Amino acid sequence: MKQLSESRTKLVFEKLSKYIGSNVKLLIDRPDGTYCFRERKERVYYVSERILHLAETVAPEHLVCAGTCFGKFTKAGRFHLHVTALSYLAPYAQYKIWLKPSAEQQFLYGHNVLKSGLGRITENTPRYQGVVVLSMSDLPLGFGTAARSTAECKHADPMAIICFHQADVGEYIRSESALI
Repeated sequence: MKQLSESRTKLVFEKLSKYIGSNVKLLIDRPDGTYCFRERKERVYYVSERILHLAETVAPEHLVCAGTCFGKFTKAGRFHLHVTALSYLAPYAQYKIWLKPSAEQQFLYGHNVLKSGLGRITENTPRYQGVVVLSMSDLPLGFGTAARSTAECKHADPMAIICFHQADVGEYIRSESALI
């Protein structure tokens, strides 16, 4: 696993800061040790430095991965977050959207969040800001981009899109059924 280049590190941190802001540094320096980002085959992994040192003893052709896959680089050079990063982003998210129980299933099927399904939204959420989508019981369901600011949500039509879907925990099931 190789270290990310400076330009790729910048792309990863820009994407992460869209969701967690300045809390990116909390991902690196954690109480349980120092973590880092490494790349293998266009995928970016979040791994403890202690585990990374142990992985260096394995020959590169025998190592599949080490750590948690946070996302991948596209052929166009952009970075896309994977849903596997959700459990690490949710505690540090600056802006959150909570869904009503009736809207959770629609979001998990890959649909956008409508105003009628919105339970709560973080105050002062700007338009086009990265948000973490949660159930009313604070269970992380996925992430997306706010289609409207908090002020616009208050006066929006019930069928207006509030959050554009990007990734959700239901992707595991959908991708598995596509393989069958």
